Amino acid sequence: MMNLFGNLGPHGHFILIAYGVAVVTVATLIGWVWLDYRAQKRALGEMEARGVTRRSARPAESVS
Repeated sequence: MMNLFGNLGPHGHFILIAYGVAVVTVATLIGWVWLDYRAQKRALGEMEARGVTRRSARPAESVS
């Protein structure tokens, strides 16, 4: 591990910490989107079970 720091120069610790923060941030965002997707899918399922339909599922109204 010390050889890795040596190859990165005097700022090796900063570089590795920055990459670590970036990885944690991206992983957190992916998790957040995944959890929100599940919540939205559950809410949509509940609304469909109550009989609420999507506007796109309705037949097109004729415009005069």
